[in-house]
Amino acid sequence: MGATVPAEADLLDPVGIVVEGILGEPVPTGWLYDSTATTMAEVRAAVGAEAMWARGYTGEGVGVALIDTGVVPVEGLTSGNVRNAADVSFDSLFDQGRWFDGFGHGTHMAGIIAGEDPAGPDPERFLGVAPDARLFNVKVGASDGGVDVSQVVAAIDWVVEHRDDDPANPIRVINLSYGTDGVQDFQVDPLTHAVQNAWRAGIVVVVSGGNAGFGSLKLNNPAYDPHVIAVGAADLAGTPAVTSDDKVPDFSSRGDSARRVDVVAPGRSIVSLRDPGSYLDSVHPGARVGERFFKGSGTSQAAAVVSGAVALLLEQRPDLTPDQVKALLRSSASPMPMADAAGRGAGGVDVAAAGLAPTPQAVQSWPTSRGTGSINAARGTQYVADGGVELGSEWDIMAPWKAARWAEDSTAGTSWVGGRWNNRDWTGDCWCASSWAGPTWEGRQWNGTSWAGRQWNGRQWNGRQWNGRQWNGDGWVGRQWNGRQWNGGNWS
Repeated sequence: MGATVPAEADLLDPVGIVVEGILGEPVPTGWLYDSTATTMAEVRAAVGAEAMWARGYTGEGVGVALIDTGVVPVEGLTSGNVRNAADVSFDSLFDQGRWFDGFGHGTHMAGIIAGEDPAGPDPERFLGVAPDARLFNVKVGASDGGVDVSQVVAAIDWVVEHRDDDPANPIRVINLSYGTDGVQDFQVDPLTHAVQNAWRAGIVVVVSGGNAGFGSLKLNNPAYDPHVIAVGAADLAGTPAVTSDDKVPDFSSRGDSARRVDVVAPGRSIVSLRDPGSYLDSVHPGARVGERFFKGSGTSQAAAVVSGAVALLLEQRPDLTPDQVKALLRSSASPMPMADAAGRGAGGVDVAAAGLAPTPQAVQSWPTSRGTGSINAARGTQYVADGGVELGSEWDIMAPWKAARWAEDSTAGTSWVGGRWNNRDWTGDCWCASSWAGPTWEGRQWNGTSWAGRQWNGRQWNGRQWNGRQWNGDGWVGRQWNGRQWNGGNWS
């Protein structure tokens, strides 16, 4: 793809490396790994997941919304527990790209949360933390990972409004392994307002803290919002059953004195499911582990581990509020004496201990958000761009941003009406009539054919408009989405 991939030893770099994107422009991959490998069996041992399984809790009946780059039906994600929900990504213009993960990040997270191989000998089976949870695929990231913050806000709103569409598996958890470097006050920021609305609606929002390392001024947006569960990464040091030697890797963001991560979870070179031919798979062949698996480091992976752990707790005690879940995880966390206090939060997640702890009387008293701030400030420096023109103004990807109106509608849970969000058409499909469009993978498996060769080779936007609309606004008036690279977002 035009750039040399560094040796594995160089890849634990919080800035990431820059390569040539699918559509021909440089984009940061943001994918970290090294020569170590931490299996999901080691992850489950470290967080006490299998002890919860032994008590009968595997996540069954709990819906987890994965707001990410999509999911592909590789082996390990074909048990029937993955459902397609909304797709507000740029890929959704084409049926071939809708819901599918051309980037490779979402599939990796899906495996960590709820991967499940068919029945067989346990040593050979791949199992996520909560293998019987229902995973809802909410796609926001395009085939090269690009996403605007307004798309993430729209996706969160969609989940809140559709959380009970599957009564047997209500959505109780959002996994958001994503963030921007926006530092707007959390009481006015639109992205933090959206996650707070989800929290108040009874959804536990788990957010990656960020991979910016010691030099970061804050945790990622929205992890710096104190209401949600912000997750940092832990290095198990090769001893998953022992926490006394665990450390926090340099890449895991420390935040500032006003806001640290709440807990940490395994996040160094986690071996999860590979998305063959995806962007990350093509750029980082050294991260492949055999034919089926792929390893990656980051607070993204750590957040996915915690989302699975939360699903186990909510199956055990369905009446837990998000505040109580957060309090349980913090109060039961394993001490990490070898880790720095700024990076470890309350310690390492131990869901087995949380499952034995009494239900706390926990009510957070942080100030609530208003959501009337700047959508552009919520982006930080993470912009989508068309031909070098960045969407860096008070516009979402469709129209002028009406902050006060959106904030009111989002708080009321009415920002989506069918396929319209924030009073603009975002899709030609009406999810209101068939919320779980494409409800199963229908027995299909990802056959290892290169995504780029099979689906996207030469399939650029070809001058077509996004959903029949033009990109318009400061610098965008009359501009169509014409096949240029998009660069926004930060998959942690």
